[in-house]
Parts: sequence; structure tokens; C-alpha cells
Amino acid sequence: MRPWPDPSEGCPSGHSMRGREGPRLDDVTQTNRDAAADTAPAADTATVLDTATVPETAAVLDTATVPETATVPGADAAASVRAGSPGPGRRTRPRVHRAWFVAAVTFVTITGAAAFRSLPGLLIDPLHQEFGWSRGTIGAAVSLNLALYGLTAPFAAALMDRFGIRRVVALALLVISLGSGLTVWMTAAWQLWLCWGLLVGLGTGSMALAFAATVTNRWFTERRGLVSGILTAASASGQLVFLPVLSWMVEHHGWRPAAVTVALAALAVVPLVWLLLHDHPADVGHKPYGATEFIPKPPPATGAARRTLGVLSTAVRTGTFWLLAGTFAICGASTNGLVQTHFVPAEHDHGMPVTTAASLLAVIGVFDVVGTIASGWFTDRFEPRRLLALYYALRGLSLVFLPMLLAPSVHPPMLFFIVFYGLDWVATVPPTLALCREQYGEDSAIVFGWVLASHQIGAAVVAYLGGVARDVFGSYDLVWYASGTLCAAAALMSLVIRRRPAPAPAL
Repeated sequence: MRPWPDPSEGCPSGHSMRGREGPRLDDVTQTNRDAAADTAPAADTATVLDTATVPETAAVLDTATVPETATVPGADAAASVRAGSPGPGRRTRPRVHRAWFVAAVTFVTITGAAAFRSLPGLLIDPLHQEFGWSRGTIGAAVSLNLALYGLTAPFAAALMDRFGIRRVVALALLVISLGSGLTVWMTAAWQLWLCWGLLVGLGTGSMALAFAATVTNRWFTERRGLVSGILTAASASGQLVFLPVLSWMVEHHGWRPAAVTVALAALAVVPLVWLLLHDHPADVGHKPYGATEFIPKPPPATGAARRTLGVLSTAVRTGTFWLLAGTFAICGASTNGLVQTHFVPAEHDHGMPVTTAASLLAVIGVFDVVGTIASGWFTDRFEPRRLLALYYALRGLSLVFLPMLLAPSVHPPMLFFIVFYGLDWVATVPPTLALCREQYGEDSAIVFGWVLASHQIGAAVVAYLGGVARDVFGSYDLVWYASGTLCAAAALMSLVIRRRPAPAPAL
């Protein structure tokens, strides 16, 4: 009978036994392990190590049968793969999805865009006193800014599909910096229209809420309502951060340092956007947040202007588009056009210092952050049409009572209005964006851009008419009452929007 081989050469159980004609089994096994760990993802490695497929490997890795496996070189790595942890040289998946970092950069960028648009409301009285321009003339420049902010948005969304988010937003920030900086040397009203109306309007329009819609659609398949609410709240955060500071500058040092501050702030955001704002999850090898499958980056979409107009041509043939555009026009009229532009001068007419009035407007921004994020959370769970109707009805009610609350000092009823109105400032955005996604699918970002254009057109009209009404009637009261009535109409229009029928099941 042939004696057992020396243990250093092998053992009868096959742990490391070398055959006469071939290599040792543990060498083959170790080679398989290394190849699996180096070349296959975790799920595929589990398949390679499946006992049904490679019984010899399973026998070697079965610690109940072979306790000495732990001493085999590389066995720890193989065991860690079996336990679901990565082997040597394999990167762990980050705990926080990259989409949230992109959303954070987007939040900062939109915050800056809101701050850049908040300054014109502080310039009405200083420009009127220094140059003698009428409030209607200054309001016309603000109207141009607001209109371009809206009309640029759908084209910017298409340009982002063509050239990428990062390039479009970085260029927009440079345009804002140029327009705001040039206002320091203006001497005529047309220069105000050119710098603050045209350049700043184009720049901020390229970073409008259509930008938020593009980021949300590309990087998220879950939590879209919440993310759109957070990014919408960024517009209020801009007021919170910049408005009190800018109003203090205007009151103590004049309007020119405030304009320079806006120009420098726009430049400061450019490196952040260029380094951290990725265009698509596929650029960094990630799936969108909540997606079950990897989505490759689509090729650049050519013909941005043609596509934008084509989407509009299709959308205008549906009644839902006109209802969404109409309600959002009223939204803009009752927020950006009225309160953001004329609240500070209206309070100043009643004897309140400009800094105090601007601080109240900033407090509106604080509560708008809470209200808009909550609205995004509600949009993920409740019917967006009913939410819109509720928001517009409550806003209209608050505006009707506002003329009775204006006073030289802050008092409890005014604080109640600030809180109540702030919670509803742009809470309409998440449900409106959800309805665009429901109705128009992949074109929803561009459609929302056109709906946002109507928002800004409504804001532009009221920004101009509010200034004219102040020049003609000596107060803003008529404008407050008219806006409250329009909000009631928007509430009714929201309830008329039809649901899109679910697609028929495939046979």
C-alpha cells in the first residue's frame, strides 16, 4: 500500500493536494478567486463562486469542512466577497449618492440667481432720486429682466441638452457679472434696460427653474417632488442671504456697491459650477438616484432652438398647457412681479425704513424654504391639482388683506401675513412641475420652461403696471386687490386640469 504523501505536498481531502500530472488544486482555486475579484462586479463574483457552478471552489471555501482555509493566501479576500464586502483593490460605493451633491451645487447656483434678481426692487427709489427717472421707467427695465428670465428658460433647457449643464450655467454667470458691473457707469435709462434688463435677464433666465427641472429629471427617478421643492426653495434662500445685506449697502453706501457685490458674487460661483456640476450620472459611472438600471448618457441634442419651438408647437395644442401657463402667469404676477418688486417701496410709502421692509421680505424667503420643501413632499403623496387650487386660494386671501396691514412699524398682524404668505410664496412650483412630467414626459423640462416663461411674463406685466399705478393713484392698493382676485381665478383653473389617461396595457 502506498503511504500518504507528506502534508506539505497535499492531503487526502484535496485541500492542497498536488496531482502527479497537474497543478495543485489550491493554485487553480486561488487563480479563479483572483480573476473573479479583479474582473467581475460583486454580483458576478457571487455567481463565479456559486457552489452549483464550481463545486471544487465551494469545497475549498466551505469553512465548516476546511477550517484551514483562512490560512490559504487570498482566502480572506474571497471570504469577504462571499460576505458581500469588496475585495482588495475594489472601491466601495459611497454612502451618499452623487445626485445629492449635484443637487447641492444646483441649490447654491439658483440661490445666487435669486439674489441677482432681488436687487432691482431696492433700486427703484435710489434711481428715481438720483436720475429723476419715473417709477414706470424703472419698472419697465425690471419688466424686461423678468420677461427675459422666463423666455430664456426653455431655450436654456434645450441648450443644456446640446452643450451640457456646466457650460451653459458658467456662461450665464459671466453674463450676469458683466451686466451688473456695467450698471455702475450708466447715465441714461436705456443703459439700465440694456445692463439690468437684457444682460442680467438673459443670465438669470439660463439658471431659472427649468435648470432645476433638468437636473431633477436627469439625476433622480425617486424623490423628484422633494428635490424640486428644495431647488425651488433656493430662490427664496437667495433673498434670505443677500437682500438684507444689499438693502443695508443701498441705504448706507448707495446702490453702486450693491451692484458690484452682485457682479463679484456671480464670478465667485463660476469655479464651483465648473468643478462640481456634472451633466449626467453616466459621466461619473452612476445610475440616477432611485433607478434600478444604468442609464447611458444620450448623445447631444442638435438644433436646440428648433427643438424648443417644436415642443412648444406640440404643447400649445393641448388645453392642459394653457391652464398651466395661465395659472403660473398669475403665480408670477402675485409674487415676483408684485411682492418682490413693490413690497419694499410700498412699505416705505407708509413710513417704514427700507432696511426693515427688506428684512421682512427676507423673512418671507425663510418661510418659503419651509413651505416649498413641504410642498415637494406633499406633491409626492397627494394630487397636485388640488394642492395648486389650495395654494392659490390661500395666497389670494392674504393679498386682499395686505393693504390694511401696511404701517410704519412691524406689528403682529403683519408678521402673521409674512409667515402665511411666505409658506405659499412658490409652493406652486413642485405640483406644476409634477403635472408637466405627467403630461409631457421627456419634453417636460422644456415645456416647464415655457410655462415658466408665462410666469415671468405675468410678473413683468405687474412689475410695470404696479409702478404705473403708483405714479397715477399714489398707492399700490388697487394692485393688491387685483392680484388677490386673479389668485382666486387660478385656483379654479387648477381644478379644471385633466388627468392624463394611463397607457393601455400591452396585449
